[in-house]
Amino acid sequence: MDIDFPLILVILVFGSGLIWALDALFLAPGRRRAMAELQGEYPRWQEAEHAQSLQYQARVAESAAEPVVVEYAKSFFPVLAVVFVLRSFLVEPFQIPSSSMVPTLQVGDYILVNKYTFGIRLPVLRTKVLDLNEPQRGDVMVFFPPHMNDTYFIKRVVGLPGDTVSYRNKRLYVNGEPLERQAVAELSEGKARYKLGLEQLGEANHLMQVDAMRPARDFSVVVKPEHYFMMGDNRDNSSDSRIWGQVPEKDIVGKAFAVWMHWDSLLSVPSFSRAGLIE
Repeated sequence: MDIDFPLILVILVFGSGLIWALDALFLAPGRRRAMAELQGEYPRWQEAEHAQSLQYQARVAESAAEPVVVEYAKSFFPVLAVVFVLRSFLVEPFQIPSSSMVPTLQVGDYILVNKYTFGIRLPVLRTKVLDLNEPQRGDVMVFFPPHMNDTYFIKRVVGLPGDTVSYRNKRLYVNGEPLERQAVAELSEGKARYKLGLEQLGEANHLMQVDAMRPARDFSVVVKPEHYFMMGDNRDNSSDSRIWGQVPEKDIVGKAFAVWMHWDSLLSVPSFSRAGLIE
């Protein structure tokens, strides 16, 4: 079961903020009055070495001290609020868990996702409150797939609303036109024989690969209004719109724009050699 981190973050931010606000409105004034009375009772409370100072501190700890839960709420709320704003509306980090976007993205890549370029959305509810830009062919996009509405997926936008997307003999066609592809290399891995190519999709000139040992799985589909057809760059090893269907506009999370780190596992050393913009 995946942890719903956005929901947990919302609860922590608003919970800590609410505790801080309630204390400031209802409890803190009483503590300040109690401390003022104690200061009158112990006029030399500011003299560190005086007995009255020790008595004053003991009485404050006994009857006017700030509750521990309020202390923690006041300490964590500003940090949580900054993380909440950054992660929900500006940039969110993701880790690549599968090889479906190879060779563009490798398993273990840590990427940054722009959360506002496709519109400002409310966290958890996913309701768009401000329209900005629309996804374009070739964009690498993070989204919730229709068959798993609580798990992030990352694929490339191949088809826009109204497009006809076809796949014949492992060649991609959009609106009847084949995408330009330049052969780059061939390599073998076990029983697989990969053909790497440089493909032009919209403004994105990106690497992709097919496995010559697997069948083509030809298809042709018209993209529905307010939906997007998504495919992985690792064309023969990707669970994408060919399997679970088109992605509704309401389930978009953001646009992946950069790799900032690669980390295979906890037992390995993080590397920044793959850091750079995503094509």
